[in-house]
Amino acid sequence: MTDLLYSEEEEALRAAVRDLLTDHCDAPGVIARTESETPHHLEAWKALADGMGLAGLLVPEDRGGQGATHREAAVVLEELGRAVAPVPYLTSAVVATEALLACDAEGGLLAELASGRRIGALAVALNVAPGGAYQVVRHEDGALHGELTGIADAGVADVLLVPADDGGLYAVDTAAATVTPQPSLDLTRPVATVTLDGAPGRLLGDAEPAVRRALRAGAGLLASEQLGLAEWTLTETVRYLKERKQFNRPVGGFQALKHRLAQLWLEVVNLRAAARNAADALATGEDVDLAVAVAQAYAAPVAVHAAEEALQLHAGIGMTWEHPVHLYLKRAKADSIAYGTAGAHRAAVAEMVDLRAP
Repeated sequence: MTDLLYSEEEEALRAAVRDLLTDHCDAPGVIARTESETPHHLEAWKALADGMGLAGLLVPEDRGGQGATHREAAVVLEELGRAVAPVPYLTSAVVATEALLACDAEGGLLAELASGRRIGALAVALNVAPGGAYQVVRHEDGALHGELTGIADAGVADVLLVPADDGGLYAVDTAAATVTPQPSLDLTRPVATVTLDGAPGRLLGDAEPAVRRALRAGAGLLASEQLGLAEWTLTETVRYLKERKQFNRPVGGFQALKHRLAQLWLEVVNLRAAARNAADALATGEDVDLAVAVAQAYAAPVAVHAAEEALQLHAGIGMTWEHPVHLYLKRAKADSIAYGTAGAHRAAVAEMVDLRAP
């Protein structure tokens, strides 16, 4: 029977990541970055990737990584979700890395991503679900031509993994592309348009299986990020309602609010089970598609609900720019369409268990 509880090693990893993010990603600092031209916190990324070796968790040791599993990566993502950390962990250390692992190409680029020396981004729109249709560029005489939109963290990537119309996946140095920021609801994970005008590309392997594997891992581990986000908003809301007084008693003592918080707690606990199951399935390779679809069908509504409750129950202070709850609501809303909507994943579950609508 699968054990979804956290191991001692996973809890130690959580504590180390939380300490690092407490030092690097305090809420005022993250808010200040979202207002600047450089929203990504590259110092925090360097500390995570280089200092702690976390960018290579999913990469085997003989290919320059840590040889860990998706369970450990999920713990890291829970903590990144708690801090809404503006680092390209999900896009580079999970999605781009999984695409390279699927290609089984020579390991130079994979080792560079695993060490954190370079940041990778899969040039597929953030909203594409595993198995969904995605844009491709034209491959002609060894050069790539075309435009791709909605590419998460492209602005900070060193190398783009680009699917082309000949069925290949190509590595393109970002310097050879034009990356134009797009308006983004979630300012901590900005998206951009990538334009290629005769950019040279190095063939890595077949795009279709690589993209499918990458998006599946992204969707499955996104649930852990959504869990961390939901846990933070619930914890902070409970703490605030214990301190805030009305009619000379803590607001959290009112029965109506207790019921709302109890309901939210149940949702978060269920989300933890779904997210852990998806991470374990990715690690073991058992029932992966179903576990990922179930987790994503459940995760988005819970994360959005938790952030909305936090905003409402923080009342006036929650509506201000200075309070970080708006970062969590925007991340939750953006995550709710990342790697497929909850509705798309519910449809996938129905297909897998043969419960399709008449």
